[in-house]
Amino acid sequence: MTIPHTVFDPTLDLELRREVDVSPQLVWRAWTEPELLMKWFTPAPWRTTACELDLRPGGKFRTVMEGPAGEKHDNTGCVLAVVPQQLLVFTDALGPGYRPTGSAFMTGSVSIAPSGKGTLYIARALHKDTEVKKQHEDMGFHQGWATALDQLVALAKTL
Repeated sequence: MTIPHTVFDPTLDLELRREVDVSPQLVWRAWTEPELLMKWFTPAPWRTTACELDLRPGGKFRTVMEGPAGEKHDNTGCVLAVVPQQLLVFTDALGPGYRPTGSAFMTGSVSIAPSGKGTLYIARALHKDTEVKKQHEDMGFHQGWATALDQLVALAKTL
């Protein structure tokens, strides 16, 4: 079986690549079980207060993130690709059933593979242009996604 993948373009995309000391199975569970995803997905002090995930191409990927000052971001997107235990690709450019949303911030991909320490974790945010990439970078992509990954690992160690 050929595994679909995203192609990284450093002019348009951001990437977090790290080896973590938990199994690929636990990383996969943290990404694909809504009750687990809500516990780690948003860097503290933000919280993920809702999650809907229909884990099939065309399925809904929805999260609600809430900030410490009452900010609220309700994001609904679409799952594009699923290879169990290996790859999850999703976007906000499309809604459930591949319906265009009229707006797009990013397409996200998470690939996981066994490694010497446990799991090679590669998360990518693909953007339509350099301005949106810079906006995401200025929002704190690297620190935020790294913090969220640390939270995922801490949670996985309790499962």
